[in-house]
Amino acid sequence: MTTGAVTPSRSPLTQERESLRQLVHAEWTKFRTVRGWVIAMIVAILAIPAFVFIASSSGNSCHATGAAGASACPSPPTGPGGEPVNDAFYFVHQPLTGNGTITAAVTSLTGQQSVGPNQMAPGLQPWSKAGIIIKENTSQGSAYAAMMVTGSDGVRMQWDYVNDTPGLAGRVSAAKPRWLRLVRAGGTVTGYDSADGAHWTLVGTAALPRLTSTVQAGLFAAGTGSENPTVATGVFRHIGLSWPAIQWTGTNVGGVNGPNSASEPGSLRQRAGAITVTGYGDISPQLSPLGAWSIQRALDGTALGLIPLIVAGAMFITAEYRRGLIRVSLTAVPRRGRLLAAKAVVIGAVSFVTGLIAATLAVAIGTRTLASSSQPLWPVPALTLVRMVVGTAALLAVAAVLALALGTIRRRSAAAVAAAIVMIFVPYLLAIVPDLQPGPVGLTGGGFGLGVREWLLRITPAAGFSVQQVVPRFPQVTGVFYTPNWGYYPLAPWAGFAVECAWAAAALTLALYLLRRRDA
Repeated sequence: MTTGAVTPSRSPLTQERESLRQLVHAEWTKFRTVRGWVIAMIVAILAIPAFVFIASSSGNSCHATGAAGASACPSPPTGPGGEPVNDAFYFVHQPLTGNGTITAAVTSLTGQQSVGPNQMAPGLQPWSKAGIIIKENTSQGSAYAAMMVTGSDGVRMQWDYVNDTPGLAGRVSAAKPRWLRLVRAGGTVTGYDSADGAHWTLVGTAALPRLTSTVQAGLFAAGTGSENPTVATGVFRHIGLSWPAIQWTGTNVGGVNGPNSASEPGSLRQRAGAITVTGYGDISPQLSPLGAWSIQRALDGTALGLIPLIVAGAMFITAEYRRGLIRVSLTAVPRRGRLLAAKAVVIGAVSFVTGLIAATLAVAIGTRTLASSSQPLWPVPALTLVRMVVGTAALLAVAAVLALALGTIRRRSAAAVAAAIVMIFVPYLLAIVPDLQPGPVGLTGGGFGLGVREWLLRITPAAGFSVQQVVPRFPQVTGVFYTPNWGYYPLAPWAGFAVECAWAAAALTLALYLLRRRDA
């Protein structure tokens, strides 16, 4: 009996091993059996939430002083939405019961600002303001709606501290007065403006459900929420009230010494049919970290937790080059792109889960730790909180994939890790830590200048950290607070994350090209 020739065929097992699913499983098995890589994930999980205790103890300069232990930085009031606010101004008011309308023409807005101890010089800040206001009461943090003229931002309608909408543009003067009107109807206040007092334009409508039957309505003036005391003076004419007028009462809302340490009370002067109101302080959200906490501080340890993930990501492939095992891997998987893809999926997925656990723990611990301090905590919507936590996990995952790509390019662990740290960690550190920057350190940072620091967070992979930002920017708050070291980034959350993804994609593309071109 003769035996027919056997035609060699490819083993089904070999074909199966080349499928991406099987390759991912094989790479996952490889990852979890290396103790050092698993330890790196554990270190990252512990490092990120552990850092929240440092943030809570060093995030502001407030401390107990004096025999009575009074705080050097009193806790700011909170607005109707629970947000920390500035609420200090001079209020010329009278009661309004039920519905009503108040109208006034502003013919002048001037100001002064501090130029030294007990020294003031003429100067009008962009967000110095004067106008008409309907406020729940004279307590700080109470609900309000206001129509106002500003130093250089035209007419605005603002309500409940965080809401702002523009009206007529341009500065006010005797030749170009601005007529303002507020109409209360139950819990709704509507604002109008006019250039001549005859033709009115709707500016905005505010829903204020917390308004009681009797509120306070009248005129106000406030400086601005800058680091130095400022004062604003508004001149009002043609004041009209829809209810029987009584004598005006002047009140320094927030007291004489407001959040800007103003040393003089506001004032009211009535002469020749005009009322002149002068006031310090500000009506705005409180964004200074010296006066309010952000839950974003709970994730300050992300950069520290990033380092072990970078090391693990780079060594996930450089270890094979160092031990000569890459030849075995490439022999078993001739399609080198699939091998790199499988490694990217594994290191990305493991780093994402690691980041998700770490960020969740950090936020849970930080919410309790920061909320127990003397400073109020900015409220964060649930979806924004989810974006911050999931975004942090994605940020870490993409960073690990970028490290993997650099490891493929450089083929040496030390070189790949150093490159990843220089690309991600160093720009972030230089942008947010003023003490590491050359030159004098001031309110907005060190000698690099805010522009350079912002560009570091625009064009480097460190832009991905913007996905953690939770406190919004407000047009009515001076830009002095919008710096990277205080948690604000130049790009929108997902835009910054997209920059990091672009770097990772470019590195992976180059890594794949070199992997296919070079010998093992």
